[in-house]
Amino acid sequence: MLAITQFYLSAIVLMLPLLFCVGIGVFWGKRDIPFGGAFITTLVTSVTTPALVFHTFVTTHLDDRALADVAAATLLALLLCAGVAALLLKVWKLPVRTLLPTAFLPNAGNLGLPISQLAFGDAGLSVAVAFFAVNSFVMHTVAVRLLPGVNTKGSWKSPILLASVVAVGLRMLHIPVPEWLIETARMLGAVTVPLMLLSLGHALALIPSNGLRDGAKVGAIRLGVGLAAGLAVVWALDLEPILAGALTLQMAMPCAVVSYMYAKRYTPLGDTAAGAVLVSTVVFLLLAPLMLWFTRAGA
Repeated sequence: MLAITQFYLSAIVLMLPLLFCVGIGVFWGKRDIPFGGAFITTLVTSVTTPALVFHTFVTTHLDDRALADVAAATLLALLLCAGVAALLLKVWKLPVRTLLPTAFLPNAGNLGLPISQLAFGDAGLSVAVAFFAVNSFVMHTVAVRLLPGVNTKGSWKSPILLASVVAVGLRMLHIPVPEWLIETARMLGAVTVPLMLLSLGHALALIPSNGLRDGAKVGAIRLGVGLAAGLAVVWALDLEPILAGALTLQMAMPCAVVSYMYAKRYTPLGDTAAGAVLVSTVVFLLLAPLMLWFTRAGA
């Protein structure tokens, strides 16, 4: 028990940079200081995150087989999570198609990348980036098409997906990447996590709390079913410890902020999705040290 308490306290200290960045975003939002949210979102999704994905894939020490295992495990875990989440939404008499993306897709960017690196180092970041690439593809193509009246023409050309395909192709063909290109990608990718954390805090500060009751149910599905799906898949595939721990941690992330943005734009249940993001994020941050201990103990 003492060891768990000590790890809990040390994990809180390690998470302080993350929490501080989120706190700055919350402060910015609460004080209504001008914040270029649209610019930052475009910059992150179109430039810095593709650069981070490209740099990580071409420089990671994980072999191609490990990356392929992560991609396959991610798809299986998300599919399992979506199936169970749809069933629970139906049991609780909540709109399945409208709230399913919020319920089964984790926040693999804002929180997933820094926390995975915190828990497992560079190997954890490589796993998280692979997970994030697959999760982003599912989110911006398949999942968003569940929402009524969505025109997603061109979403298959996501810069994140293109960066992933190019980087994986270069690895498989053993084509050397110029050092200047790697350094450029590293510099651009380095600002991704801070920008994501600031944006997360700013979004949390502005999220309305009208849909907290139903949102709490959706958030509970995301956290509980996500963790269970991750554990089930890594057990079934018998992944090596670091891959298993990092993947489980990714599946236990709270609801993605972008799912709230889609729900707000295309459906009348934006407040419910907002409540899900708010509740699941707060609960996850409170339990994060225990989650880090649990996933690292298995690794």
